[in-house]
Amino acid sequence: MHPSTTRFWRAALAATTAVAAALGATVAAVATGSAAQAAGCQVAWSTSSWPGGFTADVRVTPGAATHGWTLTWTWPSGQRVTQAWSSTVTQSGSAVTVTNAPWNGELAAGATTSFGFQGTWTGENAAPTDFALDGVACNGGTTPTPDPTVDPTDEPTQDPTDDPTQDPTDEPTTEPTQDPTDEPTQDPTDDPTTTPATCGTAVFCDGLETQTSATPSGTWAVTYPDCSGSGRAVVDSTVAHSGSRSLRVDGGAGYCNHVFVQAQPSAPLPRTVYVRFWVRHTTALPVSHTTYLAMRDANDGNRDLRMGGQNALMQWNRSSDDATLPEQSPAGLTRTAQLPAGGSWHCAEVLVEGAAGRLTTYLDGWAVPGLIVDGTPTHDIDGQWLNKAWSPRLTDLRLGWESYGDGADTLWFDDVVVADSRVGC
Repeated sequence: MHPSTTRFWRAALAATTAVAAALGATVAAVATGSAAQAAGCQVAWSTSSWPGGFTADVRVTPGAATHGWTLTWTWPSGQRVTQAWSSTVTQSGSAVTVTNAPWNGELAAGATTSFGFQGTWTGENAAPTDFALDGVACNGGTTPTPDPTVDPTDEPTQDPTDDPTQDPTDEPTTEPTQDPTDEPTQDPTDDPTTTPATCGTAVFCDGLETQTSATPSGTWAVTYPDCSGSGRAVVDSTVAHSGSRSLRVDGGAGYCNHVFVQAQPSAPLPRTVYVRFWVRHTTALPVSHTTYLAMRDANDGNRDLRMGGQNALMQWNRSSDDATLPEQSPAGLTRTAQLPAGGSWHCAEVLVEGAAGRLTTYLDGWAVPGLIVDGTPTHDIDGQWLNKAWSPRLTDLRLGWESYGDGADTLWFDDVVVADSRVGC
C-alpha cells in the first residue's frame, strides 16, 4: 500500500472512532438527563366536576431543570379542553399538549408550577395516566429509549484504496483564526434578569444591604395590620437575589397572621407610581384570597390597593369594594398568571398611572393581560374594577403576607424600587 494511502486510512479510522465516541457520550448524556427526569417527574391532578363540565388544577414537578416545558397526555374518556390559564393547551383527538406560559417555563429540578383549564366530559370523567414531560413519562411510568439514528459501528464510506486528492504530506500553512479559548463577546450585564446598576430618579431603591441585624430597620418598618399572630418578618442573610440580604416573610394561614414590612421613601410617592421587586416563595398560591403587596390609596378613603392571589393565580383586589382584577370568572382567570413557586426568583413590576386611572402588571418582563386596567371596561377583565371611577393617589408601599382563610407561605423580597417611570428588571 502506498505510504500516503496508509496515512489517510489511519486518519479516517481515527476520525470515525472519535465520532463514535462523541456519539456515545451524547447518547449517554441524553440518557442521564432522561433518567433524572423520569426518576423525579411528578404530575398531580385535581378536578372539580359538574354534569358535563369540569375544571382541573395540574401541578408539574420536573426531575431535571427546565428552560421551557411541554406536558402531554391522552384522554381516556373523550374529554375536551375548552379554555386554559397559565399555559397554552392544544388538543388533537384525545391527545393533549400543554406548553408553559412565558412566566412559568424556568423550573429548577424539584420545583413545582401549576396551570389550570376548563373542559367538558360525557359518560365518565376519568383522569389520564400517561403524563409525559418533555417526552419523558412521569409518576413512575416508563419511556421507551429510542435507538440512535447513527450506528457508531458504521465503516467509513470512502474506499481506503482511493488515493486522497490532497497530498497528506502538505502541512497547513496557517493556524486557525479563532482561538477556542476566547470568551463570549456578550457583556454579562446584558442579562435581562440582572438588577439595573443604578436606580435613576427612584424615590426608593433598596437591596437590603445596609441592614445590620435580623430586625428590619432604617428604610423598613414591620407592621401588623388589624391583628398579629404567628406571621413574622426578618432580614435574611442566607438568601438574596443580589448581594447578601433579603426580606423574609413567614406568612401564616388564617385572618390574624397579617405581617408586612413598610418601605420608608425619602419623598412622597409620585402620582404615577412604578414599583419593582424581586420575589421568591416556597408554596403555590392557595385558592383562598391572599395579599403580598399593599398600597394605601388616599383617593379611596385610605383603603388598600392589594396585589396577591385568588384561585391559585395572581390578582389585584381593591379593599374599599372588594373588586378584583381580573374578574373571578373562567374567562378572566385564563388571562392572569401564577406567581411561580419552588425557590426561583421572579421579577414583579407594577405601573399605576393615577391621573389616568390605569394599571399595568408585569411578571418577568411580560405584561400580564388579565392584570391590566386600561380605562375602558372589558368584561371578565376590568369591567368590575371600572364600575366606579378610579383615579388612585397611592401613599405607601408594604410587602408581606395577609391571608383571609387557608394558605401559609414563606416569601423573600429583594431589590425593591419605587419610581415615577419604569426601571425594568
